[in-house]
Amino acid sequence: MLDSNNDKRAPTERPTLAKSLTGITGFDAMAGGLPTGRTSLVVGEPGAGKTLFALQVLHHAVRYRDEPGLFVAFEEDSAEIIANAASFGWNLPELIDRKLFFLDAHVAPDIGLGGDFDLAGLLAALGAKSQMMNARWIVFDGIDMLLRLLDDPAAERRELYRLREWLFHSGLTGILTGKRSGWQDDQPEDYGILQFMVDCVIELGRRRQGRHHVRELAVRKYRGSGFAEGVAPIVFGDEGIVVSGIDLVGRVLDYPVFNDRVSSGLASLDAMLGGGYYRGSSILLTGLPGTAKTTLCGLFAVASCERGERTVFVSFDESADEIVRNLGSVQIRLRGLRERGLLHMVSLRAESGNAEEHLLRIGDLIHAHHPSALIIDPLSAFMSSTTTEIAYAVAKRLIVVAKEAGITLFCTSLTEESDPLAEGSRLQISTLADIWIHLTYKVAGGERNRAISIVKARGTNHSNQVRELLFGEQGLELTEVYSEGGEVLLGTLRWQYEQNRMRERERAHQEREARLRELEMEIEETEARLAMLQQDLSLKRANLEALVAEDRSELERDARERVERVHLRGGVQA
Repeated sequence: MLDSNNDKRAPTERPTLAKSLTGITGFDAMAGGLPTGRTSLVVGEPGAGKTLFALQVLHHAVRYRDEPGLFVAFEEDSAEIIANAASFGWNLPELIDRKLFFLDAHVAPDIGLGGDFDLAGLLAALGAKSQMMNARWIVFDGIDMLLRLLDDPAAERRELYRLREWLFHSGLTGILTGKRSGWQDDQPEDYGILQFMVDCVIELGRRRQGRHHVRELAVRKYRGSGFAEGVAPIVFGDEGIVVSGIDLVGRVLDYPVFNDRVSSGLASLDAMLGGGYYRGSSILLTGLPGTAKTTLCGLFAVASCERGERTVFVSFDESADEIVRNLGSVQIRLRGLRERGLLHMVSLRAESGNAEEHLLRIGDLIHAHHPSALIIDPLSAFMSSTTTEIAYAVAKRLIVVAKEAGITLFCTSLTEESDPLAEGSRLQISTLADIWIHLTYKVAGGERNRAISIVKARGTNHSNQVRELLFGEQGLELTEVYSEGGEVLLGTLRWQYEQNRMRERERAHQEREARLRELEMEIEETEARLAMLQQDLSLKRANLEALVAEDRSELERDARERVERVHLRGGVQA
């Protein structure tokens, strides 16, 4: 029998696949990196970013992990590749020959078609070079060019197996890139058995949306490892490829929540909001053109900067200097705040990139300036070069990024309806925003008048009233509107209504004054009559008292006289 005390088996630990981080933002969160010591295939149509992906991974390994590597170019000239990479600030020339080696391996078409070509000599040379450099990585860029030149299925399989065996015994982490046509949801059918020989297959695609192409990435296969499935958008940033959106996949929302308030820049609007905006909240301001959305952006920017907080103001299709000039006409002074460095204004063309690229630029601004407040005017510019679905997803990520950084996000968006009373955002992100303020206008009596209302404000007992937005000598102000016969009165109609009410109040006041004077006169007359009656009463009382006194005296005299008569008679008084 077995001793139960000795029958303790350690739990079996599953071996984990060794991975190497790529340094590509978003991809490492998506796949955890590339399999170390194994081979990955990167396929995609021309211009999708295959060469850039492989070169970025290699550059990150060489520069930041001191892992030397080789780059074998079957299609492009290495000098062109190095020159193109300069725009990302990688400075590859300083790494060449010491830790990074480029090899031009262009194959002449006549050699391939003649059937005389094989990889044995090339691989032998690469093996010697990799040992000399103590290389850890190797990239074969444009492997499809080799396969096309072989033009023989048997030769293709032979060279692929030769390459596979060489990579397996070399211990290098390999990346193969190759072109394919189109973007499909299933695995690529190009390259035959190559996709089955590698451990990881990454597919890059590009599709047209409006005037722009949207690049996307998907991990189609990752042997021995899980990964985030689905297609993720990618953009080319200042430092290379960035995989967007993947950072939110599976993430639990956990960001700071603040109880203190920040001013909107307009005291009357703060009062409507119960004290202003919550810090770190997202504010959406909707309205048709000309309803003062940018003006309220400027007020919020001034209020934020006056608290000593850094503010980033991103505008689309309107220059910063033009905004500064225009807002100065309503007493909103931004120039000095820019000069002091508290306000950083950036103007972008909406059609200069897609929504993902705009989000990347905004993210760079956040990292560079660490603002407490971020203004996007308008957020609906995201839709100019992409679909509503993608723009919505990007706007949603922007809100999450701002909340995680504790940034108060102030966005404007154009309403999609021509009816000025219609409420709604073209992006339909009003459900995501914490505070939704709607601006509208009404044309009546030859005037166009603006109105503002708070549609929702989470956590705040906000006003449900509509207020008129006025541009006065002291800047922007809010005033009450009036309703008469079910119609809201603004502008001159409101002014006339106020004047009529004022005249009615004045007339009522005058009537009260006249009645007051009349009552005062009546009181004076009554008091005079009372005085006369009082005087007459006093006289009558005096007469009465005199008669009573006289009567009493007479009785006393009669009594004395009787006593005297009795005495004179010598008798006794009865």
